[in-house]
Amino acid sequence: ISKRRAPSVREKYAEIGGRSPIVEKTEAQVRALQAYLDEHHPEARASVRLAGRYWKPFTSQTIAELVRDGISEVVLLPLYAQFGKTNAGSSFNEWDRELARQGVHFTERRIREYYKHPKYLAALNARIEEGLAQFEYPEKVFLLFSAHGTPVDIVERGDPYSHQIRETMELLMDQRGRDHHYTLSYQSKVGPKRWLTPSTTKTIQELGRLGMTDVLVIPIAFVSDHIETLHELDIEERETAERAGVHNWRVMTGLNDHPLFIECLADVAMRELAALSYTTTD
Repeated sequence: ISKRRAPSVREKYAEIGGRSPIVEKTEAQVRALQAYLDEHHPEARASVRLAGRYWKPFTSQTIAELVRDGISEVVLLPLYAQFGKTNAGSSFNEWDRELARQGVHFTERRIREYYKHPKYLAALNARIEEGLAQFEYPEKVFLLFSAHGTPVDIVERGDPYSHQIRETMELLMDQRGRDHHYTLSYQSKVGPKRWLTPSTTKTIQELGRLGMTDVLVIPIAFVSDHIETLHELDIEERETAERAGVHNWRVMTGLNDHPLFIECLADVAMRELAALSYTTTD
């Protein structure tokens, strides 16, 4: 799959600056969280580390560094607000494989999801407001929530991700007083399996048929800007939108290191750190 997709992916990266910004965006999140914890919770003496699933520093490297530094208590904090077997679940599995391979054991807590956290929702709404401000007539804008899709068979086996995505959207719109028309779609389908529907592409085409001309896309499953927001949504689907008659197309900026998002991460981390301390003293 990698060999077949490499040429087209290389072209896409060239169109967004030659590389993915996700590493630097994630490193900025790590620095911001470390700074926040140092300032507001110095008593925790927390060290924020990055463990990558597909890029450096890989999980194996981070585990080795934790052992080297004498760290024995760990809170696993995924950069996925909603839990799924293919996102945080995959990262947890990689963590477990590396622990077994290296023969390492930590006292640990795992954060599965935090999509209901008030500061996470507030950060998303702040980004939505920034996006709406780019339109001449914000009140006319249709909100298109686009999430990374998953195969249907995963959902049928009980994966909670798609349900949590929809709940996130409804919580946001409840807070907004349902001030705009909105819907949910799914992007990034790969392979022949049945995936969650409706697709973002078909949804855009339908919005065009309905006469929608102003659309703000909210990448609800992502917390950083990367190829699936900067290229798939802002370049590829922009072309779909223009052909469909959606002339005013904007993609919301990712949460990245928005202060409210960093505060959310700090809150959920500190809650688990407190539980970890209780466990170790008990």
